[in-house]
Order: sequence, then structure tokens, then C-alpha cells
Amino acid sequence: MTVVVGTVIVATTRAQQQQQSQQQQSQQQQPPAKPGQSQLSPVAPAQPEAPKVDPEEEKAYQDFAALKGDDYDTQIQSGENFVTKYPSSKYNEFVYSRLTNAYFNKQQLDKMYAASDKAIGLDPNDVTVLVLVGWVIPHNINPNDLEADRRLAKAEGYEKHALELLPTLQKPPAISDEDFASAKAKEEATAHSGLGLIYFREQKAEDSLKELQAATSATSESDPVDYFIMGVDLDSLKRYSEAADAFQKCTQVPNVGAMLDRCKQQADKAKAEAAAQPAPKQ
Repeated sequence: MTVVVGTVIVATTRAQQQQQSQQQQSQQQQPPAKPGQSQLSPVAPAQPEAPKVDPEEEKAYQDFAALKGDDYDTQIQSGENFVTKYPSSKYNEFVYSRLTNAYFNKQQLDKMYAASDKAIGLDPNDVTVLVLVGWVIPHNINPNDLEADRRLAKAEGYEKHALELLPTLQKPPAISDEDFASAKAKEEATAHSGLGLIYFREQKAEDSLKELQAATSATSESDPVDYFIMGVDLDSLKRYSEAADAFQKCTQVPNVGAMLDRCKQQADKAKAEAAAQPAPKQ
């Protein structure tokens, strides 16, 4: 799973905001003269001087932002160099956000968590980071970890906050309506997927099932794990026929990979359980 499209949306929006801020600062520095105003007339106090722009910092940021979306090694090297050289840069939230995604795709999860904490510290409303980290935690948690409950609670908070923010996102002009809607749908599905697994870890089958149903209905690119856990939830609720259907859908996901045999076995087991159930009384 990647969140490149979502990251592009956030990056485009931030770039526009930064450009508008720079224009406003420029206008504040050079207030227009009033018609007929004498050079000796009283003038308003000078506006505070806007922070000076470092051309090297600007170029370094533009070079980083222009890197290919799947060139994770270069993103990591360039991003880490940037935040080291410019620790107080206004661009660091975006850099840490992109580093979070890059470290995830390299499966360097400790570094992903560290980068995500810095990104969220700078912007608690970074949807792509909230969704990704909330999804990763329950997929990689050790039940014997003494911090498991705290980490699951953190992941739940992240996903719920992301779902609150997603409907409020404004479409950047550079992105088509179709691409924006698709990106939002994928982020929403991933957030529900994360919540589904969180509740599964907490043995809340009903809540888990509800979230996984929302996840699989929101996108055509479902995670086979979602269907598998949905089947387990339904099986625990003794809804065996529905469980068999969920496991069967797991086998049909294009990227099912090594889970194929396991999904088939569970589908057969659920079918046998459904057949053994007493017929409903008339």
C-alpha cells in the first residue's frame, strides 16, 4: 500500500498556501502609495520585515519536491539532508510527511514512526500521515508488547481524526475532480481498514466487521486481509454463510498472493459450518 496520490494532494495544497503567503508578505512590504500623498505627510509605521528567503533552502526544497514518487531511496537521503541542514524550515512538515511514506515503502518502520511523529507534531491534520500510521500499527503490532494497548489507541485516534478531516479537504486546482475523488476514497477506505483491524485486535468483532465492510465498499482495490479478517469476524459471530462469502472474496482479490491457500481453506471450513447449522424453525 502507498499513499503517493494523497501526498501529492497535500503537497500541492501546501505549495499554493506558501505561494499565497509569500505574495501577501511582499504586498505588506510595499504598501501602495495613496493619490496626492506628500512625501512629508505622516505615514503609517513600517510593517515588520518578512523573513528573508534563503535561495539555497528554496532550491533544496524544490529539488526534493520534484523527486519521483517511487524513488524512495533518493527521497530518504535528500529529505534527511534537508531537515538536518534546515531544522527550522517552513517546509519540514511536508518533508517529514514524505519521509514517512518513503520509510514505509522501504519497510523501515521504526524510522517511519519517528518521521511521522515529527510530521504530526508540525501539522496534526496531515491526513496522509494519520491514515498511513493508523493502518500500519495494527498490522505490525505484537500482542505481547506491553505498549500494545497504547499504540492501538493512538492508531484509533489517528484514523478517526482522518475520517473527520477527509470530507473537509479542498481540491487543489492542479488536480482533476475525478483524481481528487479517487484519492479521497482510497484514503477513506484505508482508514476504515485500519480501524477494522484495530477492533479485531481488541476482540470487538461487531465493530471490526462494520469498519471492514465500509473499507471494502469504498474502493475496488481492497486489501485481501480485510476480507480475511471480515471472514474471521463473521465466523466468530456464527454467521458462517457470510463468512464463507468473505473468504471467497479474499481468494478473488488480484494481489492475494500467499494468502490464497489460507483463504480457500477458511472458505471451505465456513461452508461446512454453514451446512452443519440446524435449519431455522418454521
